[in-house]
Amino acid sequence: MPADVVFIEPSFPSNQREFVRALHAVGARVTGIGERPIGMLGDELKSWLHHYEEVPNVTSPVVLERAVKRVQSQVRVDRLEATIEAHVMAAAKVRESCGIPGTSVHSTFLCRDKPAMKETLRAAGVPCAQSLGSSDPDELRAFALKVGFPLILKPRDAAGASGTMRVDDVRELEAGLRAMGVGQGRSIAAEEFIEGHEGFWDTISIGGNVAHEFVTHYYPNVLDAMRHRWISPQFIATNRVDSAPGYLEVKALGRKVIAALDLGTTATHMEWFYGPKGLNFSEIGCRPPGVRAWDLYATGNDIDIYREWAMAVVHGRPSQALSRRYSAGLIALRPERDGRIRGYEGIAQLERAFGQWIMDMHLPGAGTPTQPVEGGYMANAWIRLKHPDYDELRRMLDLTGQTVKVRAA
Repeated sequence: MPADVVFIEPSFPSNQREFVRALHAVGARVTGIGERPIGMLGDELKSWLHHYEEVPNVTSPVVLERAVKRVQSQVRVDRLEATIEAHVMAAAKVRESCGIPGTSVHSTFLCRDKPAMKETLRAAGVPCAQSLGSSDPDELRAFALKVGFPLILKPRDAAGASGTMRVDDVRELEAGLRAMGVGQGRSIAAEEFIEGHEGFWDTISIGGNVAHEFVTHYYPNVLDAMRHRWISPQFIATNRVDSAPGYLEVKALGRKVIAALDLGTTATHMEWFYGPKGLNFSEIGCRPPGVRAWDLYATGNDIDIYREWAMAVVHGRPSQALSRRYSAGLIALRPERDGRIRGYEGIAQLERAFGQWIMDMHLPGAGTPTQPVEGGYMANAWIRLKHPDYDELRRMLDLTGQTVKVRAA
């Protein structure tokens, strides 16, 4: 009998369909639950689905549970999967209420609530920033006095750097507390600022054991990248994960995180800093990374990474070995000003220099409205490259940022 897997929101964003494709390819019978009418899914996606349930809101546990119970009245649901941060808690609650295996509510809560997460990790011997979750302005002021500035303020359940701000003194702290609604009933996370280089460690884990792992570096760190238009930020997935001894500590601590948070069969995403205070872990996710980082892993390792995830979920084992053939990276290209795209300079020069190493590029057409800098790495133009040598790839990405200009008016 094929495994019956329910997958949350199969059509948006666009790469969600890859998870459905992969589940179908490894023999699962897939039911999709989503907010779009089935007529909007397209023939190919519909061909991979055994059944589809349209609901008004996939983030509502009540709505989601009704849909899952309708499916359970027809088949035995073996897995319920969600790969978007906004969906994971609703999925976890429905798993528990409907008796479906997978990441628990408690583990999902720990991945989303920053102070609780860090308290659990510190107890397990994983170094991370001092932190406090509170809705009390005086309590947050006292924390700032104890820890000192700079300080990081963020929503308790933020994904990545979303809604995150750095405050450097009392004046900025007070402005940040007001902006984030503290004193008006909103609880936030305050964290010690950890200086250092920033990266992330991602896995596909099976029963709490790492089946595949990847390391990616940010240049510069995310908060700097999201603050300044003139920066063309990069992130690079390295192919030195198994050969460079510097990654041993990242991998060892990452495995401690998986055990401490009781993450079983799931994709994981963990951000880390390395600097004067040593290695510290930051954000943790029981989901794949964003900004299509998995595309870099697939290209760099000659694998269908979505199929590997599906093999983990459906069959409890990997099916492909990682080649570590390439490092692969993305560079975000910001327009010189807000407005509408007018054109690009330097593309032909880039293609002559690095043509064989260009994975793909996204260059919105003339007249396209620009997106704000804080929109993220893929908000405007971007280019992705690969190369067998990590240092050479860094050089190529730096030259790309210096050569290609996005003109706007």
